[in-house]
Amino acid sequence: MKQDVTRNAAYTVDCEDYVHVVEFNPFESGESGNLIAYGGSNYVVVGMCMFQEEGTDTEGIQYKTLRTFHHGVRVDGIAWSPETKLDSLPPVIKFCTSAADMKIRLFTSDLQDKNEYKVLEGHSDFINDLVFHPREGQEIASVSDDHTCRIWSLEGKQTAHFLLHSPGMSVCWHPEETFKLMVAEKNGTIRFYDLMAQQAILSLQSEQTPLMSAHWCLKNTFKVGAVAGNDWIIWDITRSSYPQETRPVHMDRAHSFRWSAISENLFATTGYPGKMSSQFQIHHLGHSQFRDSKEPCAVIAFLYIHLTEEHLRCLSELRPPLLHCTLSPL
Repeated sequence: MKQDVTRNAAYTVDCEDYVHVVEFNPFESGESGNLIAYGGSNYVVVGMCMFQEEGTDTEGIQYKTLRTFHHGVRVDGIAWSPETKLDSLPPVIKFCTSAADMKIRLFTSDLQDKNEYKVLEGHSDFINDLVFHPREGQEIASVSDDHTCRIWSLEGKQTAHFLLHSPGMSVCWHPEETFKLMVAEKNGTIRFYDLMAQQAILSLQSEQTPLMSAHWCLKNTFKVGAVAGNDWIIWDITRSSYPQETRPVHMDRAHSFRWSAISENLFATTGYPGKMSSQFQIHHLGHSQFRDSKEPCAVIAFLYIHLTEEHLRCLSELRPPLLHCTLSPL
Protein backbone atom coordinates (compact mmCIF):
# COMPACT_ATOMS: atom_id res chain seq x y z
CA MET A 1 0.00 0.00 0.00
CA LYS A 2 1.53 3.32 -1.00
CA GLN A 3 0.92 6.95 -0.29
CA ASP A 4 -0.94 8.89 -2.98
CA VAL A 5 -0.93 12.67 -2.93
CA THR A 6 -2.42 13.56 -6.30
CA ARG A 7 -5.82 11.92 -5.71
CA ASN A 8 -6.38 13.11 -2.14
CA ALA A 9 -6.31 9.52 -0.85
CA ALA A 10 -4.09 8.52 2.03
CA TYR A 11 -3.07 5.16 0.52
CA THR A 12 -3.77 3.15 -2.61
CA VAL A 13 -3.59 -0.48 -3.65
CA ASP A 14 -2.88 -1.23 -7.30
CA CYS A 15 -5.50 -3.50 -8.87
CA GLU A 16 -5.44 -5.38 -12.15
CA ASP A 17 -8.94 -4.35 -13.16
CA TYR A 18 -11.81 -2.05 -12.22
CA VAL A 19 -13.05 -2.52 -8.66
CA HIS A 20 -16.85 -2.82 -8.57
CA VAL A 21 -17.43 -3.48 -4.87
CA VAL A 22 -15.49 -3.46 -1.61
CA GLU A 23 -16.35 -4.58 1.93
CA PHE A 24 -14.49 -4.60 5.23
CA ASN A 25 -15.28 -7.60 7.42
CA PRO A 26 -17.58 -6.13 10.13
CA PHE A 27 -17.05 -9.08 12.48
CA GLU A 28 -14.23 -10.03 14.82
CA SER A 29 -11.84 -12.34 12.99
CA GLY A 30 -9.51 -13.12 15.89
CA GLU A 31 -6.51 -11.25 14.44
CA SER A 32 -5.22 -7.74 15.03
CA GLY A 33 -5.55 -6.89 11.34
CA ASN A 34 -8.79 -6.24 9.49
CA LEU A 35 -10.05 -8.34 6.61
CA ILE A 36 -11.17 -6.66 3.42
CA ALA A 37 -12.57 -8.05 0.17
CA TYR A 38 -12.97 -6.34 -3.18
CA GLY A 39 -14.45 -7.62 -6.41
CA GLY A 40 -13.73 -6.93 -10.06
CA SER A 41 -14.85 -8.20 -13.44
CA ASN A 42 -14.12 -11.88 -12.71
CA TYR A 43 -12.35 -12.13 -9.36
CA VAL A 44 -12.56 -11.47 -5.62
CA VAL A 45 -9.47 -10.49 -3.63
CA VAL A 46 -9.34 -11.03 0.13
CA GLY A 47 -6.68 -9.06 1.96
CA MET A 48 -5.58 -7.88 5.38
CA CYS A 49 -5.22 -4.24 6.41
CA MET A 50 -2.98 -3.36 9.34
CA PHE A 51 -3.39 0.08 10.91
CA GLN A 52 -0.99 1.97 13.10
CA GLU A 53 -1.90 1.46 16.74
CA GLU A 54 -0.17 2.35 19.94
CA GLY A 55 2.54 -0.17 20.81
CA THR A 56 2.87 -1.66 17.32
CA ASP A 57 5.52 -1.29 14.65
CA THR A 58 3.02 -0.62 11.88
CA GLU A 59 3.49 2.76 10.23
CA GLY A 60 0.36 4.21 8.67
CA ILE A 61 -1.41 1.41 6.80
CA GLN A 62 -0.06 -1.92 5.61
CA TYR A 63 -1.93 -4.18 3.20
CA LYS A 64 -1.37 -7.83 2.29
CA THR A 65 -3.30 -9.95 -0.21
CA LEU A 66 -4.31 -13.29 1.32
CA ARG A 67 -6.13 -14.97 -1.55
CA THR A 68 -7.53 -14.22 -5.00
CA PHE A 69 -10.70 -16.15 -5.88
CA HIS A 70 -11.67 -16.73 -9.50
CA HIS A 71 -15.26 -15.62 -10.00
CA GLY A 72 -15.90 -15.93 -13.74
CA VAL A 73 -18.38 -13.06 -13.91
CA ARG A 74 -18.60 -9.47 -12.68
CA VAL A 75 -18.92 -9.14 -8.90
CA ASP A 76 -21.76 -6.80 -7.88
CA GLY A 77 -21.89 -7.35 -4.12
CA ILE A 78 -19.94 -8.90 -1.24
CA ALA A 79 -21.14 -9.91 2.24
CA TRP A 80 -18.93 -11.33 5.01
CA SER A 81 -19.97 -14.21 7.25
CA PRO A 82 -19.52 -13.96 11.04
CA GLU A 83 -18.08 -17.49 10.83
CA THR A 84 -14.89 -16.03 9.34
CA LYS A 85 -12.07 -16.69 11.82
CA LEU A 86 -8.33 -16.34 11.38
CA ASP A 87 -7.41 -17.60 14.86
CA SER A 88 -8.96 -21.05 14.35
CA LEU A 89 -7.12 -24.15 13.08
CA PRO A 90 -7.45 -24.16 10.19
CA PRO A 91 -8.51 -20.54 9.57
CA VAL A 92 -11.93 -19.96 8.00
CA ILE A 93 -12.67 -17.38 5.31
CA LYS A 94 -16.37 -17.28 4.41
CA PHE A 95 -18.22 -14.72 2.31
CA CYS A 96 -20.83 -14.57 -0.41
CA THR A 97 -21.15 -12.55 -3.59
CA SER A 98 -23.88 -11.39 -5.92
CA ALA A 99 -23.03 -11.38 -9.60
CA ALA A 100 -24.12 -10.11 -13.00
CA ASP A 101 -25.59 -13.54 -13.81
CA MET A 102 -28.20 -13.08 -11.02
CA LYS A 103 -26.67 -15.81 -8.85
CA ILE A 104 -25.27 -15.84 -5.31
CA ARG A 105 -21.96 -17.60 -4.70
CA LEU A 106 -20.93 -18.76 -1.23
CA PHE A 107 -17.14 -19.06 -0.82
CA THR A 108 -15.35 -21.00 1.92
CA SER A 109 -11.56 -21.23 2.24
CA ASP A 110 -8.89 -22.17 4.76
CA LEU A 111 -6.35 -20.10 2.76
CA GLN A 112 -4.54 -23.34 1.94
CA ASP A 113 -5.94 -26.39 0.15
CA LYS A 114 -9.66 -25.91 0.79
CA ASN A 115 -11.27 -23.44 -1.60
CA GLU A 116 -14.94 -24.20 -2.20
CA TYR A 117 -17.94 -22.32 -3.48
CA LYS A 118 -21.63 -23.06 -3.80
CA VAL A 119 -24.10 -21.40 -6.18
CA LEU A 120 -27.51 -20.22 -4.90
CA GLU A 121 -30.04 -19.70 -7.70
CA GLY A 122 -33.56 -18.29 -7.68
CA HIS A 123 -33.53 -14.58 -8.47
CA SER A 124 -34.72 -13.70 -11.97
CA ASP A 125 -33.13 -10.24 -12.15
CA PHE A 126 -30.11 -8.36 -10.81
CA ILE A 127 -29.33 -8.73 -7.10
CA ASN A 128 -28.82 -5.33 -5.49
CA ASP A 129 -27.79 -6.28 -1.95
CA LEU A 130 -27.15 -9.27 0.30
CA VAL A 131 -26.23 -9.88 3.93
CA PHE A 132 -25.49 -12.76 6.34
CA HIS A 133 -27.34 -13.36 9.58
CA PRO A 134 -25.09 -11.29 11.89
CA ARG A 135 -24.92 -13.80 14.75
CA GLU A 136 -24.90 -17.43 13.59
CA GLY A 137 -24.23 -16.73 9.92
CA GLN A 138 -26.40 -19.68 8.86
CA GLU A 139 -28.69 -17.67 6.57
CA ILE A 140 -28.29 -15.11 3.78
CA ALA A 141 -30.84 -12.43 2.84
CA SER A 142 -30.89 -10.85 -0.62
CA VAL A 143 -32.96 -8.30 -2.55
CA SER A 144 -33.32 -7.96 -6.29
CA ASP A 145 -34.78 -6.08 -9.23
CA ASP A 146 -37.21 -9.02 -9.50
CA HIS A 147 -39.29 -7.41 -6.68
CA THR A 148 -38.38 -10.03 -4.09
CA CYS A 149 -36.47 -10.40 -0.85
CA ARG A 150 -35.29 -13.96 -0.29
CA ILE A 151 -33.69 -15.69 2.68
CA TRP A 152 -31.45 -18.67 1.98
CA SER A 153 -29.92 -21.43 4.04
CA LEU A 154 -26.24 -22.13 3.40
CA GLU A 155 -27.34 -25.28 1.55
CA GLY A 156 -29.14 -23.11 -1.00
CA LYS A 157 -32.72 -23.67 0.18
CA GLN A 158 -35.03 -20.64 0.32
CA THR A 159 -36.40 -20.36 3.86
CA ALA A 160 -38.45 -17.18 3.28
CA HIS A 161 -39.68 -15.19 0.29
CA PHE A 162 -41.17 -11.68 0.49
CA LEU A 163 -42.88 -10.05 -2.49
CA LEU A 164 -42.03 -6.37 -2.91
CA HIS A 165 -43.83 -3.57 -4.76
CA SER A 166 -40.70 -2.39 -6.59
CA PRO A 167 -37.04 -3.41 -6.95
CA GLY A 168 -35.35 -4.20 -3.64
CA MET A 169 -32.30 -1.96 -3.24
CA SER A 170 -30.94 -2.67 0.27
CA VAL A 171 -31.35 -5.30 2.96
CA CYS A 172 -30.05 -5.02 6.55
CA TRP A 173 -29.87 -7.51 9.41
CA HIS A 174 -29.07 -5.78 12.71
CA PRO A 175 -27.01 -7.72 15.30
CA GLU A 176 -29.29 -6.42 18.07
CA GLU A 177 -32.54 -7.18 16.19
CA THR A 178 -31.87 -10.55 14.57
CA PHE A 179 -35.56 -11.49 14.30
CA LYS A 180 -36.21 -8.47 12.09
CA LEU A 181 -35.09 -7.65 8.57
CA MET A 182 -35.02 -4.19 6.99
CA VAL A 183 -35.78 -4.04 3.25
CA ALA A 184 -35.60 -0.83 1.21
CA GLU A 185 -37.41 -0.53 -2.12
CA LYS A 186 -36.71 1.73 -5.08
CA ASN A 187 -40.16 3.34 -4.79
CA GLY A 188 -39.10 4.95 -1.49
CA THR A 189 -40.66 2.46 0.93
CA ILE A 190 -38.61 0.83 3.70
CA ARG A 191 -40.22 -2.09 5.53
CA PHE A 192 -39.25 -4.04 8.62
CA TYR A 193 -40.23 -7.71 8.52
CA ASP A 194 -40.83 -9.99 11.49
CA LEU A 195 -38.98 -13.14 10.47
CA MET A 196 -40.91 -15.34 12.89
CA ALA A 197 -44.32 -14.26 11.58
CA GLN A 198 -42.89 -13.59 8.08
CA GLN A 199 -44.83 -10.37 7.65
CA ALA A 200 -44.18 -6.63 7.59
CA ILE A 201 -44.55 -4.89 10.96
CA LEU A 202 -43.38 -1.33 10.21
CA SER A 203 -42.84 0.87 7.17
CA LEU A 204 -41.06 4.14 6.45
CA GLN A 205 -41.65 6.37 3.46
CA SER A 206 -39.40 8.66 1.46
CA GLU A 207 -40.94 11.55 -0.44
CA GLN A 208 -38.04 11.41 -2.90
CA THR A 209 -37.44 8.69 -5.49
CA PRO A 210 -35.72 6.67 -6.69
CA LEU A 211 -34.38 5.34 -3.40
CA MET A 212 -30.98 3.84 -4.24
CA SER A 213 -29.54 2.78 -0.88
CA ALA A 214 -30.55 2.51 2.78
CA HIS A 215 -28.79 1.43 5.96
CA TRP A 216 -29.90 0.55 9.50
CA CYS A 217 -27.80 2.44 12.04
CA LEU A 218 -25.48 0.11 13.97
CA LYS A 219 -25.27 2.37 17.04
CA ASN A 220 -28.98 3.21 17.28
CA THR A 221 -31.62 0.72 16.14
CA PHE A 222 -34.21 3.52 15.94
CA LYS A 223 -32.31 5.31 13.15
CA VAL A 224 -32.44 4.54 9.44
CA GLY A 225 -30.65 6.46 6.71
CA ALA A 226 -30.97 6.45 2.93
CA VAL A 227 -30.28 8.32 -0.28
CA ALA A 228 -33.05 9.01 -2.79
CA GLY A 229 -33.06 11.38 -5.72
CA ASN A 230 -30.42 13.99 -4.89
CA ASP A 231 -30.93 13.83 -1.11
CA TRP A 232 -29.82 12.02 2.01
CA ILE A 233 -32.66 11.12 4.38
CA ILE A 234 -32.78 10.22 8.08
CA TRP A 235 -35.68 8.57 9.95
CA ASP A 236 -36.29 8.12 13.67
CA ILE A 237 -38.74 5.22 13.72
CA THR A 238 -39.97 6.18 17.21
CA ARG A 239 -41.27 9.52 15.91
CA SER A 240 -42.77 9.10 12.46
CA SER A 241 -42.82 6.99 9.33
CA TYR A 242 -41.77 10.13 7.46
CA PRO A 243 -38.21 11.51 7.49
CA GLN A 244 -36.86 13.43 10.43
CA GLU A 245 -34.28 15.20 8.27
CA THR A 246 -33.67 15.53 4.52
CA ARG A 247 -30.98 17.46 2.70
CA PRO A 248 -29.76 17.69 -0.91
CA VAL A 249 -26.28 16.25 -1.32
CA HIS A 250 -25.45 15.10 -4.88
CA MET A 251 -26.44 17.10 -7.96
CA ASP A 252 -26.41 14.11 -10.33
CA ARG A 253 -28.34 11.77 -8.01
CA ALA A 254 -27.14 10.05 -4.88
CA HIS A 255 -26.10 6.42 -5.06
CA SER A 256 -24.91 4.95 -1.72
CA PHE A 257 -25.49 5.50 2.01
CA ARG A 258 -23.58 3.94 4.89
CA TRP A 259 -23.65 4.63 8.63
CA SER A 260 -20.44 4.67 10.62
CA ALA A 261 -19.96 1.76 13.02
CA ILE A 262 -18.87 4.11 15.81
CA SER A 263 -21.40 6.96 15.81
CA GLU A 264 -25.12 7.38 15.26
CA ASN A 265 -24.46 10.86 13.84
CA LEU A 266 -21.81 9.97 11.26
CA PHE A 267 -22.48 8.60 7.78
CA ALA A 268 -21.14 8.68 4.23
CA THR A 269 -22.75 9.04 0.81
CA THR A 270 -21.60 8.77 -2.79
CA GLY A 271 -22.94 10.26 -5.98
CA TYR A 272 -24.05 8.21 -8.93
CA PRO A 273 -21.10 6.40 -10.57
CA GLY A 274 -19.99 7.67 -13.95
CA LYS A 275 -21.21 11.22 -13.39
CA MET A 276 -18.60 13.96 -13.78
CA SER A 277 -19.59 15.63 -10.51
CA SER A 278 -19.83 12.37 -8.54
CA GLN A 279 -18.55 12.82 -5.01
CA PHE A 280 -17.77 10.91 -1.87
CA GLN A 281 -18.90 12.79 1.22
CA ILE A 282 -18.77 12.20 4.97
CA HIS A 283 -21.56 13.83 6.97
CA HIS A 284 -22.05 14.58 10.66
CA LEU A 285 -25.56 15.41 11.85
CA GLY A 286 -25.39 18.90 13.28
CA HIS A 287 -22.58 19.99 10.94
CA SER A 288 -23.12 21.37 7.45
CA GLN A 289 -20.32 19.32 5.85
CA PHE A 290 -17.74 17.13 7.51
CA ARG A 291 -15.59 15.86 4.65
CA ASP A 292 -15.93 16.22 0.89
CA SER A 293 -13.98 14.48 -1.85
CA LYS A 294 -14.40 15.43 -5.50
CA GLU A 295 -13.14 12.05 -6.68
CA PRO A 296 -15.60 9.84 -8.61
CA CYS A 297 -16.59 6.85 -6.52
CA ALA A 298 -19.38 4.33 -6.38
CA VAL A 299 -19.07 2.23 -3.24
CA ILE A 300 -18.09 2.86 0.36
CA ALA A 301 -17.19 0.75 3.36
CA PHE A 302 -16.65 1.83 6.95
CA LEU A 303 -14.20 0.42 9.44
CA TYR A 304 -13.40 1.41 13.01
CA ILE A 305 -10.31 0.38 14.94
CA HIS A 306 -9.33 1.33 18.50
CA LEU A 307 -6.53 3.80 17.90
CA THR A 308 -4.73 6.37 20.00
CA GLU A 309 -7.00 8.83 18.19
CA GLU A 310 -10.32 7.69 16.73
CA HIS A 311 -10.40 7.53 12.95
CA LEU A 312 -13.00 6.78 10.35
CA ARG A 313 -11.73 4.71 7.49
CA CYS A 314 -13.56 4.68 4.19
CA LEU A 315 -12.81 2.70 1.08
CA SER A 316 -14.18 3.75 -2.28
CA GLU A 317 -14.21 2.55 -5.85
CA LEU A 318 -12.36 4.86 -8.19
CA ARG A 319 -11.48 5.10 -11.88
CA PRO A 320 -8.81 4.21 -13.01
CA PRO A 321 -8.57 0.85 -11.24
CA LEU A 322 -6.98 1.84 -7.95
CA LEU A 323 -8.36 0.94 -4.56
CA HIS A 324 -8.16 4.09 -2.45
CA CYS A 325 -8.26 4.21 1.33
CA THR A 326 -9.05 7.56 2.92
CA LEU A 327 -8.42 8.35 6.58
CA SER A 328 -10.33 11.19 8.19
CA PRO A 329 -9.90 12.15 11.85
CA LEU A 330 -13.16 12.46 13.77
